[in-house]
Amino acid sequence: MTERNPRRWLILGVLCLSLLVVVVDNMVLNIAIPSLIRDLGASTAQIQWIIDAYILVFAGLLLTAGSLSDRHGRRRGLVIGLVVFGGASVLATLCRTPEQLIAARGLMGVGAAFLMPGTLSILTTVFAEDERKKAIAIWSSVLMLGALGGPSLGGLLLEHFWWGSIFLLNVPIAILGILAALAVIPESRGTASRPDLLGALLSMIGMTALVWAVISSAQDGWSSISTLGGFVVAALGLTAFALWERKVAEPMLPLKLFRNRNFAGASLSIVLLSFSAGGVLVALTQYLQFVLGYEPLKAGTAFIPMIVTAMVFNGVGVVVDKRFGTRTALAAGLLLMAGGFGILTSLSPGDGYLKLAFALVVMGMGSGTAGPAAYGTLMSALPPERVGVGSAVNDTVQQVGTALSVAVLGSVLTATYRAAMPTDAADQARDSIGEALRIATATGDAALARAAQDSFVSAIASTSLIGLVGGVVAAVVAVAVLRPSPKGVPDDAAAEPESQLAG
Repeated sequence: MTERNPRRWLILGVLCLSLLVVVVDNMVLNIAIPSLIRDLGASTAQIQWIIDAYILVFAGLLLTAGSLSDRHGRRRGLVIGLVVFGGASVLATLCRTPEQLIAARGLMGVGAAFLMPGTLSILTTVFAEDERKKAIAIWSSVLMLGALGGPSLGGLLLEHFWWGSIFLLNVPIAILGILAALAVIPESRGTASRPDLLGALLSMIGMTALVWAVISSAQDGWSSISTLGGFVVAALGLTAFALWERKVAEPMLPLKLFRNRNFAGASLSIVLLSFSAGGVLVALTQYLQFVLGYEPLKAGTAFIPMIVTAMVFNGVGVVVDKRFGTRTALAAGLLLMAGGFGILTSLSPGDGYLKLAFALVVMGMGSGTAGPAAYGTLMSALPPERVGVGSAVNDTVQQVGTALSVAVLGSVLTATYRAAMPTDAADQARDSIGEALRIATATGDAALARAAQDSFVSAIASTSLIGLVGGVVAAVVAVAVLRPSPKGVPDDAAAEPESQLAG
């Protein structure tokens, strides 16, 4: 059992502060899309790359960053991440072209790759098993607060300042996080081992190519050369990575971790949950602004019901986990998420905000209930020497799930929207609701605007079916794969020792 650190709750506060800088920034960016189109003259493809450049670099570096943190120090990795992320945020405020902003977002991805795994791995090392899921519930609440509170903060900033203010906000938080981490967080690292340089290179090639292929599928189609080429490189890179990790004496990511059913099951549940949620939630920010006509601030505050519910149900999730077991908590949360998407499948143009708010509340209940069980189970299944790279696995499966969601659900949303639009509408108007409303405003064509809004609502309802199915499948996986720990034995005590996992 992990030794109790007398400053563990203060350390948790610093970790949560560090976590906020990443999650707030990413959700603020979604609200800023109309401002970037207007002020930077960014095209739809450039907007996509402003978002995707971060995801591409982040996902590609996560496993390597987690492994380096295990080897050289998790606090050091966290501080490096905050320095890079804060510095890249300063550069982002100085950008004058979409291309410059894409480069700055890529640099933010480097910082986040070190920062995100560090928060969860340090939490795991300073909290004992009996308190860990409670701490993860708080961590998860902050994750939800940042992810869904970001739009509210972003809307407030964009109403009074220019788009660069959303990045400038990161700088004081990053500075405060660096100082607090150096003052409060103890350094921790795994057992000394030789660096797995080839494993790191193969993981970066494989993961970057996979996310590239998924992103390309959304932009160029599933049969394009860039998409197919990306999947081929990803398959080759990840296969070579798996073969090398099985062969090398001191692997970066021991593949025997995935023989632990709790680790594998929690990972799969997280990726399915991320897949079902990511693309639909991005679409809802456009629904609020383009269909309901909300200003950025009002669009941000529209997510408050989900924030509050998720934070409350994080505590409920811990109680359910403790009383009825991890499988029950995780399955119940995933089914509630599916229920929220089920409500969205009945969304119609005349519904307004009330039905959306109801769906967000149900989804918040599900996310709050499932979060501590999923993250806690995954981290508890790890040996202490591997919590850094294990946390990186958690973040990686989330990013892959989200990237797949944005690509697959985005493609379904676009295709459904296009099919619902009048065939005599301009191609630009049939490709994007934003373009349709811009054309309608310029020409005074109220019928085109109404058709675009109705088509977009219909597309969200159809796409939500995938979220519904994804939530149900994830719940089934949780029940079928996860297994309770032996009575009286914590998960981390039952984990295989490092000597058995290392190749």
